[in-house]
Amino acid sequence: MTKKPIRAIDAVQEAEKIAFAPFVFQAVVALRKLGIFDLIFQYRKKGGISLDNIAKELKISNYGIGVLLEIAESYNIVNKDENNQFELTTTGYFLAFDRTVDVNINFTQDVCYKGLFHLTEAIETGKPAGLKELGDWETIYQGLSVLRPDIQKAWFEFDHHYSDEVFQEALEFVFRNNPKTIYDVGANTGKFAISGSKYSDSVSIKMIDLPGQLQIALKNVELAGFKDRVTHHEIDWLSGNPQLPVGADAIWMSQFLDCFSEDEILVILKACVAAVNDDGEVLIMETFTDRQRFDNAKFILEATSLYFTVMANGNSKMYPSTVLMKLIDQAGLKLIEDRAVGEYHTIFACKKK
Repeated sequence: MTKKPIRAIDAVQEAEKIAFAPFVFQAVVALRKLGIFDLIFQYRKKGGISLDNIAKELKISNYGIGVLLEIAESYNIVNKDENNQFELTTTGYFLAFDRTVDVNINFTQDVCYKGLFHLTEAIETGKPAGLKELGDWETIYQGLSVLRPDIQKAWFEFDHHYSDEVFQEALEFVFRNNPKTIYDVGANTGKFAISGSKYSDSVSIKMIDLPGQLQIALKNVELAGFKDRVTHHEIDWLSGNPQLPVGADAIWMSQFLDCFSEDEILVILKACVAAVNDDGEVLIMETFTDRQRFDNAKFILEATSLYFTVMANGNSKMYPSTVLMKLIDQAGLKLIEDRAVGEYHTIFACKKK
């Protein structure tokens, strides 16, 4: 679809917004952390609140509050009426109280912000050049279990937020053929293993992940009371010739393959083909960039690709479905069912050719 040309005056305004976008983002972080958004919202039915009163209530200088509110007003985050009373705009409300926006801001600030400075280097080298801001690892996955608690919290909340709402629907799909043995590839915190064990009394689940991640997942599984039905297998998919134990009725991968390059995904899928039973399924759930109803969802996924580039591993991204379809075929699998779940996700059910 051809877009209408934009006027030069509007184009330069958009360009300047991009030029100073980091300033606005950090101002929003400060407005949230200092309680300024919350306080303004409390006065929404009283005609707003003045800068002086905000400063008095929060015991912060008029100067400090003022510079934040000035940029927020210019960016249509707050409104100031003729009596100099401030209120949140609709954008300001979402920045303050929307759960998805909250998760995205915390992920950007706590996990990615410093590392994004190294994006050019990451593009040039194919390495996650920004990861050094968090720790000395080749990929972020090696360090997840030892990240600083606030950073770890922001990472897992971001990761879980986009899958939690579809978990029940996904479980119903996974168990539609009553599998007895499921491999949870990319077990993360053990959430799927615990949910799957609750869903079916007869299933056995094997968690597949790096040793550090499995330590966290195994603790959670034990606390949930499913230690007897959940086993584990340590693996490093970036090592030479990674293999899975043979004998899975179903292999489940949720938001996992986007953590790897196309060549690495092919290695993983071929290992799944070797491990799954002849009548078993390989189940892949992803948020594909070409399967999103709304532009903002596609935008979030494309921004997340830059996280993979500069922070995670340097060579993966959020893929369109066509890429996964191609790799599924090359690995010796055939797509037997294509199911949309929730607002953002798609599940591919695959079997051996």
